[in-house]
Amino acid sequence: MTDYGHDLLFGSFITPSAAGAQQALQLAQLADAEGLDLVSFQDHPYQPAFLDTWTLMTWVAAQTSRVRIVPNVINLPLRPPALLARQAASLDLLSGGRFELGLGSGAFWDAIESMGARRLTAGQAVAALSEGIDIIRELWDTGTRGVARVPGEYYSVDGAKRGPAPAHPVGIWIGAYKPKMLALTGAKGDGWLPSLDYLPEGVDSLPTLNAHIDAAAQEAGRPVTAVRRLLNLMRAEFSTNGTGFLDGPPQMWAEQLADVALLHGVSGFILGGDDPVKTQRFAAEVAPAAREIVAAERM
Repeated sequence: MTDYGHDLLFGSFITPSAAGAQQALQLAQLADAEGLDLVSFQDHPYQPAFLDTWTLMTWVAAQTSRVRIVPNVINLPLRPPALLARQAASLDLLSGGRFELGLGSGAFWDAIESMGARRLTAGQAVAALSEGIDIIRELWDTGTRGVARVPGEYYSVDGAKRGPAPAHPVGIWIGAYKPKMLALTGAKGDGWLPSLDYLPEGVDSLPTLNAHIDAAAQEAGRPVTAVRRLLNLMRAEFSTNGTGFLDGPPQMWAEQLADVALLHGVSGFILGGDDPVKTQRFAAEVAPAAREIVAAERM
């Protein structure tokens, strides 16, 4: 049993479709009104069928009041980290501390290269992400005197002025699946943000993957609780009779998610699908019931 003790977060994973562009905003506003904690958006700058994720997040932040906004996850090869640090801090300040930074090392390298970025191997991409995280944190650190100097093979800054500082300690949540990325998450991340569909054995993968993160955190001198665990849920259906994981009535969903929280330490559940009815039921029926179960078990 691994419960890292974090408060539970519930959110939505919204497709940034350029067709019917206002739909993404409307779904975010629905999540805000229904009491969800997070709205998140995938980031594929090479995809012309999608809105630019950063522009969309800014638009959403301006037209919501309480929900936190998360890229799920930012494509670092196409968004230089020094600029990203200032963008993230600016959006956090403008939104009143409602931004968290999901980061990824990059995928779909043919498409990334077509946009002018350098093609990297998997190992190089992890190293580049590590350097990018260092730069972002240095530029956010306005409490340190002097300019920021971060040497690197893929990204570097040499004399960059620090700031602005975010309105709150922005979490860096890393999309990770393989050992090197999991190790980076444990060493430098504030959160782990995978999609359930991509885990080789579904929720049964979580103990092994958590162990990789925990070992890396401890090696870096960090408590394992420093890394929040979140999970994107892309295949989930409400039905009268339960047939499996997240296929059943809301109470079954709540019980299953509470088990994942208490047994595997996942404290953030982000629902995909762009279905407003499902979003409402997730917020109104699943989230409160799951919180109640977890709170009772933690007493």
